[in-house]
Amino acid sequence: MTENGEDCTLNCPCEAPGKGDYGNVESKIPKTPFVDVKSTNKNNDEGQADREIPVYLPRPPSIPKASKFGKSVSVEDSMRTRKLRSSQESLSDRAETGSSTDSLKDDRTSQRNEQNSISRPQPAFSVGSPVFEDRKSWQPQHEARPYRQQSVPDDQRGRAAKPRLSPVQPIGPLPTLDRNFASATLRAANRIDRDCLDYGMLAKEKGGERLHRNLSDSRLLENMGSDSTSVNSMKSIYSVLSPIRPQDVRNRSFLEGSMLGSGALLGAEELDRHFPDRRVGVYVVTWNMQGEKFLPTNLNDLLLPTDSDFAQDFYVIGVQEGCPDRREWETCLQETLGPHYVMLYTASHGVLYLTVFIRRDLMWFCSEVEHATVTTRIISQIKTKGAVGITFTFFGTSFLFITSHFTSGDTKVYERILDYNKIIEALALPKSLPDTNPYRSSPADVTTRFDQVFWFGDFNFRLGKDRAEVEAIMKGTVGGNMSPLLEHDQLSNQMKDGSIFKGFQEAPVHFFPTYKFDIGCDNYDTTSKQRTPSYTDRVMFRSRQANDIRVLKYNSCSSIKTSDHRPVIAVFQVKLRPGRDNIPLCGGLFDRSLYLEGIRRRMTARELKRREAISSQNSTICAIS
Repeated sequence: MTENGEDCTLNCPCEAPGKGDYGNVESKIPKTPFVDVKSTNKNNDEGQADREIPVYLPRPPSIPKASKFGKSVSVEDSMRTRKLRSSQESLSDRAETGSSTDSLKDDRTSQRNEQNSISRPQPAFSVGSPVFEDRKSWQPQHEARPYRQQSVPDDQRGRAAKPRLSPVQPIGPLPTLDRNFASATLRAANRIDRDCLDYGMLAKEKGGERLHRNLSDSRLLENMGSDSTSVNSMKSIYSVLSPIRPQDVRNRSFLEGSMLGSGALLGAEELDRHFPDRRVGVYVVTWNMQGEKFLPTNLNDLLLPTDSDFAQDFYVIGVQEGCPDRREWETCLQETLGPHYVMLYTASHGVLYLTVFIRRDLMWFCSEVEHATVTTRIISQIKTKGAVGITFTFFGTSFLFITSHFTSGDTKVYERILDYNKIIEALALPKSLPDTNPYRSSPADVTTRFDQVFWFGDFNFRLGKDRAEVEAIMKGTVGGNMSPLLEHDQLSNQMKDGSIFKGFQEAPVHFFPTYKFDIGCDNYDTTSKQRTPSYTDRVMFRSRQANDIRVLKYNSCSSIKTSDHRPVIAVFQVKLRPGRDNIPLCGGLFDRSLYLEGIRRRMTARELKRREAISSQNSTICAIS
C-alpha cells in the first residue's frame, strides 16, 4: 500500500505477493530475499524496538540443472548429484590425498553450506520454460558461466578444499589369475565357425623336444597361455595372410625376386616366418606294387597314419612295378592328401613312378623342378629296372630324391652294386639349377651335388640265411629288436664294407621283413619257391652337413596287402638354409586338372545327393516365387 492508500503493483519490493495474487506471468517468479547482514546484527544489539526492516531486492532464480529426461530437478536431487560428483572427482584424482581429520573438517563445512542453500528457496523450472528464458539475462556474470568455470567468492577462498579420499592399498598379494580361461564371445564365435576346428591344437611336447608344427605362427603359440579358444582365434587371424608393404610389391617378384640376401623371397626373413625352427617335414614312401591293376580302396594308412600328430610339408612317393594306369594312381594320391597339397612334379621310367606333393602355400619358395632317368638293363627298351631322380631347391637348400629298382636274385649282390654305381654316374642332375656348394661336388657321384639326398626303392638285397633259420630268429625277437636279422642282411654288410651307398645312413629298423607275402594276408610266401623273408624295400639318406636330417619315423605299412611287398614309410625333419633369388622359381606351377579331380572324388555319394537335394529345393522355391 502506498501513503495515499492506493495499491502498488506486484513488482513492488515492499511486500511479497500473496497466495493467488498473480496478475501476470512475471509475478509467478518468487522473490529471492537478500538480507543485509550488517543491519541485522546492529538491530540485534540495539533491541527489538528500533529494528530496521530488511530490504528485499529482486533476484532471478539460479539456473536449474536439467535431468536426462528433461524433467524439473528438485533440491534433494541436485544435492545428491552434487555430492556424487564431488565424491567421484575425489576418487578419480590419485595425486591428491587427505588425512581423516581434514576430511571431517571438510565434511562439517560442506554440511553448513548445504544448510544455507536449503534455507534459500529454489524454484523448480523446466528447461524449456519461457519465463526462464526471459530471466536468463538477469543472472550475475559469475553465475551465467558454467558451473565448473564459476570463480570462488572472496569469503569462501579461505575455506578448506573439497574432501578427498585416500587411495585404498591392498593388504596382501593379489590372487593369481587362472590361465585356463575363454571368453563367452570367443566360445560363441568358435561354436559358429566350424573352420576353427582345422586349427585345433593337437601337439604336445615329447621328451622336452618340440614337435614339428607345420604352421607359420609357432612362436606365437609358444608365448600364449593355455586358452585354446583364444589360440584358435589368434591363429585364424595371423596364420592365414601376412600384410604386404607397397615397397615390397614394387621391389619383389615371385619369378625373379631380389639378389640381396636380406630382402630375397628365399631369404632368412621369409624362411624364419614360415619355419621358425628352420626345419621342413619330409614324408617318403616306397612301395613295389607288383603291377596290380586294382589299387587299395583307402590310402589313408599309407599317407596319413593315425600315430602321426601332424601332416608333413613334402610327400614323396616312389613306386616300383607300378599299376598300368599311372594317372589313376596320382589321382588317388591327390584325393587322399586333399586340398592342402598340390602335385609339384611327377616323373616315370617305365613302371618306375616318382611323385612329389607339396603344401599349397609353400610352392612359391620352390625352384623349377628337374628330373632324369637311368636304366640298368642291358636292353634299354625294357624299363623295369633302373632309377628316376627329381631335384629342386627349396629356399637355399637343394634336394635330390631317387627311387630305384635293382636286380633281383638271392645271390646277385655284385649285380646290385653295379646298378648303384651306374646310377650315381649316369644320373644327369642338376641341369640348369645352380649348385649350392660346388666345392663339395663330384662329377662322378650325383649324390654329392645336393645338400639333402633321399634314395629309396626296392633294392632287392636279401637275408643270407635259410628260411627256417630266418623264421626262428623272427620268433625270438623281443621289443622290435631286429639286430639278429640284420646281421645277415646283405645291404647292411655291404654298407659296412663301403661298397655301396657311401656317405648314406639308414634309420634303425624295428619292423619285420617286407618281402615276400601272399597277397591279401600276412603270411610269407607259401608257394613252391618258399622265398626267404627279406628287407628288400629300404630308405637311405645323406647330407652335406652333419645332423641336418633328423629321423622321426621308419616303419612298414602292414595294412596295405594288395602286393607281395609291404610299403615302407620314413618321416624326416630336414634343416633349411636361406638362399638368394638367383634360381628360376616354379612360379606356383602345379597340375591343376589333377587337383580338381582329386578334390571332386573326395566328395562322397551321400554328400553329392545332399547337395543335389538342396539345389533342387532352391530351384523349386525360385520357380514358385
